[in-house]
Amino acid sequence: MTESLTEGLDELARELDKDHVFHSWSAQSQLSTLTVASGRGTRVWDHAGREYLDFSSQLVNVNIGHQHPAVVQAIREQAELLTTIAPSTVNLARGEAAKRIVARAPSGFHKVFFTNGGADANENAIRMARLHTGRDKILSTYRSYHGNTGAAVVATGDWRRVPNEFARAHVHFFGPYLYRSEFWASSPEEESERALRHLRRVIEAEGPSSIAAVLLETIPGTAGVLVPPPGYLAGVRELCDRHGIMLILDEVMCGFGRSGRWFAFDGYDVRPDLITFAKGVNSGYVPVGGVVISDPIAATFDDRVFPGGLTYSGHPLAMASIVATVDAMASEGIVEHAREIGAESIGPALEDLAERHEVIGEVRGEGVFWAVELVTDRKTREPLPAAAMGRIKSALVGRGLLPFVMDNRIHVVPPCVVTAEEVADAMAIYDEVLSTALEGEG
Repeated sequence: MTESLTEGLDELARELDKDHVFHSWSAQSQLSTLTVASGRGTRVWDHAGREYLDFSSQLVNVNIGHQHPAVVQAIREQAELLTTIAPSTVNLARGEAAKRIVARAPSGFHKVFFTNGGADANENAIRMARLHTGRDKILSTYRSYHGNTGAAVVATGDWRRVPNEFARAHVHFFGPYLYRSEFWASSPEEESERALRHLRRVIEAEGPSSIAAVLLETIPGTAGVLVPPPGYLAGVRELCDRHGIMLILDEVMCGFGRSGRWFAFDGYDVRPDLITFAKGVNSGYVPVGGVVISDPIAATFDDRVFPGGLTYSGHPLAMASIVATVDAMASEGIVEHAREIGAESIGPALEDLAERHEVIGEVRGEGVFWAVELVTDRKTREPLPAAAMGRIKSALVGRGLLPFVMDNRIHVVPPCVVTAEEVADAMAIYDEVLSTALEGEG
């Protein structure tokens, strides 16, 4: 295909998109014109062959990389065998997918409820906790994102909750974030202690017997890759146990290799009652999510109808993609690689960038899950304004790197299969952009 024809396909795609596609979380007149036609590993291309290094993993979900051949083949084989079946039917692919997921969960988890994605995973986990406890309230943090369905978006703490507050019985509190501490803390230990004291007081003020669950992202992702300080998650677990409150850990973004572990909570002294997942479980190749259910909660519905369901729960194509993804991640050591590349390449390289660029206020993260917080002044920690962040994002894309930019942060979130050479390439681009895109600022 000639260059003019392929350029024409990019233009056609943009025209069709502008005329007919309604985009999420966007003013429709202010949309990106970036076109993606194909991908492989950590890279994507438009129709004309322009290449981009994907350090966003799209929406932090393409953990195994684009177009992994084993996963593509599994979807193809399942499509030839059976494309869809009702969720009430027994299906081997569904059972195999659930078996692999519970094998990665703590002891005492044997059942999985499959959903279409992370939002309805959190939606149904909330429902399960309420029905199991007979209580109503859900506590979650202000710095969080749990999805765009009725209860999940109200459990969300960021601005997207505000125009959508139609669900009842949601209470928010502040979680730990030492760099911008709500608690005047000066160390991780102090931040943990004071954040737990704050949560204890919220529980007491709301009435413990009215609270069904505390819902937390193990590592808040969109809110800033906020790695929990020592003792915090264990302390939340203790507060929940003290009052008969369920603990739901949202692993939608941070699970299945993103943190360098199968589940992010494996790195902390905590055991949840419900685990929600999506994204990395099959790298988003087919829409899917789910809830891993602890045995006591699952037993609640042995003789009681669970009042929830989805037409595509446990969809065969999604199930086949989960089986292939989990098997490939295990056999190829992808989770271990994510941990090592974070510790040996990404983390040190970002710290080096921070030493050379005053605009970087803090670097934090683990595995392939990092955030670079940009500020106008390191002493005041004033966030870099939106206009400057927009110039940085445009400059990164212009140099062939797809970034994940949120507020005043660049989230460095490549696929788990990223190589040290690709990390070095990305860091060179970050370095150049931070050296040039802000010229004339201040």
